[in-house]
Amino acid sequence: MTFVTTRTDTGPLLDGATGKWEVVIGMEVHAQVLSKAKLFSGASAEFGAEPNAHVSFVDAAMPGMLPVINRYCVEQAVRTGLGLKAKINKRSTFDRKNYFYPDLPAGYQISQYKDPVVGEGVVIVDMPGGKSIPVGIERLHLEQDAGKSLHDQHPDESYVDLNRAGVALMEIVSKPDLRSSEEAAAYLKKLRAIVRYLGTCDGNMDEGSMRADVNVSVRKPGGPLGTRCEIKNVNSMRFVAAAVEYEARRQIDIIEGGGTIKQETRLFDSKKGETRSMRSKEEAHDYRYFPDPDLLPLEFDDAFVARVKASLPELPDDKKERFVRDFGLSPYDAGVLIAERESADFFEQVAKGRDAKLAANWVINELFGRLNKEDKSIAESPVSAAALGSIVSMISDNTISGKIAKDVFEIAWTEGGDPAAIVEKRGLKQVTDMGAIETAVDKVIAANPQKVEQAKAKPSMAGWFVGQVMKETGGKANPQAVNELVMKKLGL
Repeated sequence: MTFVTTRTDTGPLLDGATGKWEVVIGMEVHAQVLSKAKLFSGASAEFGAEPNAHVSFVDAAMPGMLPVINRYCVEQAVRTGLGLKAKINKRSTFDRKNYFYPDLPAGYQISQYKDPVVGEGVVIVDMPGGKSIPVGIERLHLEQDAGKSLHDQHPDESYVDLNRAGVALMEIVSKPDLRSSEEAAAYLKKLRAIVRYLGTCDGNMDEGSMRADVNVSVRKPGGPLGTRCEIKNVNSMRFVAAAVEYEARRQIDIIEGGGTIKQETRLFDSKKGETRSMRSKEEAHDYRYFPDPDLLPLEFDDAFVARVKASLPELPDDKKERFVRDFGLSPYDAGVLIAERESADFFEQVAKGRDAKLAANWVINELFGRLNKEDKSIAESPVSAAALGSIVSMISDNTISGKIAKDVFEIAWTEGGDPAAIVEKRGLKQVTDMGAIETAVDKVIAANPQKVEQAKAKPSMAGWFVGQVMKETGGKANPQAVNELVMKKLGL
């Protein structure tokens, strides 16, 4: 299948011995439909069962067994298409894609070829520095997954697990609009966020419910598209970036060495950080596509599409725009917060009725930083949205200082408890009594006459006095009040 890039700028370029090179990337992402049953049978699609525990006669391709379309999977595909701002084809057909795998019992895969359920759309990918890249979506089609061959269970034999056979997949095919490993990883991350917001795929790449085939080619800037190689079944954003980097360099070295690129399918070895040849790349005619005689065309009307569209949640781009508009956040901060639906919901609970910018700062820097450090998801956070909101409120009303707030957060994280009760019980309330603060300032100034003279000669030294007063008050004094009094007392 040949696609034409819609990208007009060259994007980042790689250096080679003969000059600059442009990397051209297109992706085919397989997203498992979030459904209890498979695409053409009532067998369970749940992950993690004992081998061959979720296999119906249809999945095993027993003689006389006929596929029956899962209406919910079709609705999920339409829902995803709408989330990708794509054209919904109200008539689509299923085809048989013929090839032999030991874990493909029928000897063919039921897929969609010329008439997919979803047509062209677009995904906006946000990159560092505020740049946004529109990536064209060529199509989304439904197909059934194959099973799984297990080669590490026996020294001389391979086993076949058909639990995945027949599971519904959405293959989301992009145009070759990506120009770097960073863009490819960011695109996959954005696509995963969209399907998670929609509830059409759980995006769990470690379980195989989302994986990417990455098509990579190189060319001189502005030149014709080069011969592409497909890197199969890459299952993480980090591996996508690494695979693109290696493959682009490999192709540049071959061309500059006088060789030619063979169109082929390759695998990425994550341990070695390199791609290796798997087989020559098949073309459509190699699969001998023909209409599946057991399935009628899919047809639905405008009312069906309208009903699905009405049920869509607020999607990442819309949520980001609202966070910037209503909460006054920077586009960068808003982008960080909306990257996952759970993170966005958590932030909104923290920010409700409070200083939204302060709430964003605490969610992004303190909460996300700690979650990343301990490799926890937001659902596993020991500090709830209500608890973090309480800390933000106490900072805003000067009950505690920012420094004390970090201590309270640490206690709440490690020991649990209500932040307000922690502050009360441990006597952590901020000192706002100007008399007490003035006493502490006078004490520090009197004890350091040499520093006073230095500060008068070099006003930036005043910060040292502020630090000493904060230490004297156990970090409880209001920093702004301390700063003002220090400057007054020093005559600065």
